[in-house]
Amino acid sequence: MSVAVISFLAFGASQVSTPGPANMALLATGARFGFRAALPFVAGVAFGKQLIIWPIGFGLMELAAQAPVIFSALKWISAAYICWLAWKVAHLRLDGGKSVETPPGFMAGLIVHPLNPKAWAMIVTGFTNFVTPGTPALQATVWIAICLFGLQAILHPIWTYGGDRIAQTVAGTPVEKYLMWTLAALTVASVLFVLFGGGRA
Repeated sequence: MSVAVISFLAFGASQVSTPGPANMALLATGARFGFRAALPFVAGVAFGKQLIIWPIGFGLMELAAQAPVIFSALKWISAAYICWLAWKVAHLRLDGGKSVETPPGFMAGLIVHPLNPKAWAMIVTGFTNFVTPGTPALQATVWIAICLFGLQAILHPIWTYGGDRIAQTVAGTPVEKYLMWTLAALTVASVLFVLFGGGRA
């Protein structure tokens, strides 16, 4: 097969399951609003990665080679946005889904991955390391898209549910503040790793 599906699934699972900007957002959303209320946001995050996969699969990387300055600027803008989200996470306080605020919905989740440098690095790595040169763009893109969506459908709800369970345990306790700052710090660290750790998520 022109796409190393099994190897890519193992790689993708190692990335989708580990802390990163998207998973931290899912964890914080589940903690703040509860698992059920966060599900539209989870769906948006999962579908949002498709907004990166398909353009990359059909030539965005070639454009990136021709206009590296534009892509460098986008990378830093995305990193700044994720850090801003981390700042908001640091100041969130948990209530185990009792919040009267409106939880973020599908559209809010849809933009998480396009602004997530880890997602870009993961997908670029998928196309450059797990696709045989000369593979038709449609074939390669379909396999990458299916594999990542399947992994997200399983792993993203787990992160969100974990946030819900954490909120039930630490909401209103002295631990709460330190937990949220830790989650924010992990989010920033994951962005810095992608920016300065060799470009691999």
